[in-house]
Amino acid sequence: MPKYIIERNIPGAGSLTSQELQGISQKSCGVLRDMGPQIQWLESYVTDDKVYCVYIAPDEATLRSHAEKGGFPADNIARIKTIIDPTTAEDE
Repeated sequence: MPKYIIERNIPGAGSLTSQELQGISQKSCGVLRDMGPQIQWLESYVTDDKVYCVYIAPDEATLRSHAEKGGFPADNIARIKTIIDPTTAEDE
């Protein structure tokens, strides 16, 4: 199943308290439970004014539905084509 990264513009995201982040996470997980196993949240990265979320989903429309149901922005959704890391530089 395809993997995506979602860019969410959330001014002040880096200043959210642990309780606020927990509430957002709980809302997301509740929506995911209702949507079924075809969509999975893997992890998110919080910066000063954005949150970058990594999901597995069948398509972009499913991710947009999750965002709409949860009240989350989904400003940019990109399908991840491949993943590289320092080991990519090594000879086989």
